[in-house]
Amino acid sequence: MTGPQRIAVIGGGPGGLYAAALLKRLGPDRDITLWERNAPDDTFGFGVVLSDETLGGIEHADPVVHRALQSEFVRWDDIDIVHRGHTQTSGGHGFAALGRRRLLEILHERCAGLGVDLRFRTQAPPAAELAATHDLVIAADGVHSATRDAHEDRFRPRITGHRCRYIWLAADFALDAFRFEIAETAYGVMQLHAYPFSQHASTVIVEMREEVWRAAGFDVPDPAESVGQCAKIFANALGHRPLRSNNSAWLTFRTVVNDHWSHGNTVLIGDAAHTAHFSIGSGTKLAVEDALALAACVEEQPSLPAALAAYESERRPVVESTQRAAAASLRWFEELGTYVDQPPRQFAFNLLTRSRRVTHDNLQLRDPAFTAGVEEEFGCPPGTPPMFTPLRLRGLELRNRVVVSPMDMYSATEGIPGDFHLVHLGSRALGGAGLVMTEMVCVSPEGRITPGCTGLYTDEQAAAWTRVTDFVHTASPGTAIGVQLGHSGRKGSTRLMWEGIDQPLDHGNWPVTAASPLPYAPGVNQVPHALDRAGLDEVREQFAAAARRADACGFDLLELHCAHGYLLSGFLSPLTNQRTDAYGGPLAHRLRFPLEVFDTVRELWPDDRPMTVRISATDWAEGGTTAEDAVEIARAFVAHGADAIDVSTGQVVPGERPEYGRSYQTPYADRVRNTLCVPVIAVGAISSWDDVNSLLLAGRADLCALARPHLYDPHWTLHAAAEQGYTGPGAPWPLPYRAGSRTPPTGRTDAPKPRLSLG
Repeated sequence: MTGPQRIAVIGGGPGGLYAAALLKRLGPDRDITLWERNAPDDTFGFGVVLSDETLGGIEHADPVVHRALQSEFVRWDDIDIVHRGHTQTSGGHGFAALGRRRLLEILHERCAGLGVDLRFRTQAPPAAELAATHDLVIAADGVHSATRDAHEDRFRPRITGHRCRYIWLAADFALDAFRFEIAETAYGVMQLHAYPFSQHASTVIVEMREEVWRAAGFDVPDPAESVGQCAKIFANALGHRPLRSNNSAWLTFRTVVNDHWSHGNTVLIGDAAHTAHFSIGSGTKLAVEDALALAACVEEQPSLPAALAAYESERRPVVESTQRAAAASLRWFEELGTYVDQPPRQFAFNLLTRSRRVTHDNLQLRDPAFTAGVEEEFGCPPGTPPMFTPLRLRGLELRNRVVVSPMDMYSATEGIPGDFHLVHLGSRALGGAGLVMTEMVCVSPEGRITPGCTGLYTDEQAAAWTRVTDFVHTASPGTAIGVQLGHSGRKGSTRLMWEGIDQPLDHGNWPVTAASPLPYAPGVNQVPHALDRAGLDEVREQFAAAARRADACGFDLLELHCAHGYLLSGFLSPLTNQRTDAYGGPLAHRLRFPLEVFDTVRELWPDDRPMTVRISATDWAEGGTTAEDAVEIARAFVAHGADAIDVSTGQVVPGERPEYGRSYQTPYADRVRNTLCVPVIAVGAISSWDDVNSLLLAGRADLCALARPHLYDPHWTLHAAAEQGYTGPGAPWPLPYRAGSRTPPTGRTDAPKPRLSLG
């Protein structure tokens, strides 16, 4: 046997206990001590949910524990969603749960049987002391980890509080399904999460926004009163039976992230290292999986430093993915009030897909009848996936919900789109998208981002664009083509993207203008000229002239670019607009010039053709545009006649810190849509047709704009139709391409072997 011989474990939760058991089983001669400050039967939760994936890992690593768990589990398949007197049931979900106390007993018995020294009711010595006398210290001391706090400079934790209060309770009867119930009270919206964990008991979690919690009087420190009031509010779900607590208190969830999980020979696992919101049932699951991975890495690697590095390398991507899903779920419940007016089935589908881990395609497999009902309520024609359901904006009917997102190509000469643009946009129009958008088309020479940007400020440019629109309308009938008009503002006069994004030209720079004289990157980009009254009027007329040309070119839709830190966006963000006149200060004033431009263009643009506005819904920077601001910005443009809001984020200031991930910008579109009840275009790492169907069916977006997928595959939409077996009018193949409409065969892919197998 190699690896650490003397091991200390701080914390007797499932993660710490299971790590101790596995490491002792791998090395029977090891000296392993676990400290737990509470008594063996103290536990502050009720039920624990584990996935089949986690159970599979346990089965291969420790069959004894797996057999004990199997005999205790309560299993069920259904989720009930109760709202406004309607119960929507979705099946095929496959949950397994048991009591947290029983889980701990099983792990206690396993540790004791293997010879782990379990010290209950005993505070562990400080991790630094243990590290000096042990080969490995495992800190499984929970969300309030003293180990993490003591070595804050090494682990570098970031802890974020959230806007809801919740309380863990129990009911002494077994629900027959996982139940979500929504209560719209005089104080605000409250929600119940409940599931059985034994033949005679269920976990019940009650959650609500902080302001609702206070208004309802739950902030009064009387636990018994809180428990009784919760039982009354959710009496129907409980069959008018009481709730009970176990030292239960109202909590605010805290998301824990650490830059590093190990320091010397001390390593964090479970909630000490990371937390994920309980609404995706992940806390115990992650802790147990951490223990599995840590034990496996200690067994496999030649040294402890290599083992700890391998453990973190293996687990971090999994944890980060789980945390992104949990964050999406957490935010969904924080914004629950914006969804309560959705139709019953759509509301249920929205709840089920809130974390983006359950999707339309996945639900079709689990419960095809439920999914078909949601599609019918959405308005899908028979046999039509949601993405191929048409949408009307004014006089324009889009045959499907896929948009080729605006993408700067930096390939024009003197602002004139050439053969490259004809092929680029024409091929994507042939590829089946309902709407193909141009790149940002600049309204003046000085409004270009780079010398390679297209424009619509000369007749020669207009003639070239007419060639593109004529091709799209002739070669791909039914495909709409839209133009995005914009002005670079302070981000102009820079190199082509692949020559140095946002870097000034080596020579030939032109002067730039902006809301305020603030360079994009101080010391790098030039200081812009702040537009005065004459400059504002000139820019507005440049947009008007470009709109007239766009009309003559035959574009079907016009989008005003008010995002990504370009000129109009620069007026909207408080980070880039520091004016003291009527166009600066509060948001209503910062909106004035973008709205003036919008009004001018809307008046010129044909009444039967739609106009959209692209906004940055957050600057991803302190003191910048917030999600709340984005709703008000969208509200203002809709009041002035915008037909849809294209909701993007960021690119306003260079110091932004986006929360990247799959569909990471779509919650902002979701919030605008469901707060204002206006059509939105969602963007941001939407990469699969399943994502598109899920977002649409959940009511989070009306159109989905994809950029990189269309660079990878110009025929992305047609291929999405083929892969779903759809051959209807929402995605007709061009006649010359029809022979390629069948999905090519693919080879098989075998599942990976179990992570750790000890026999």
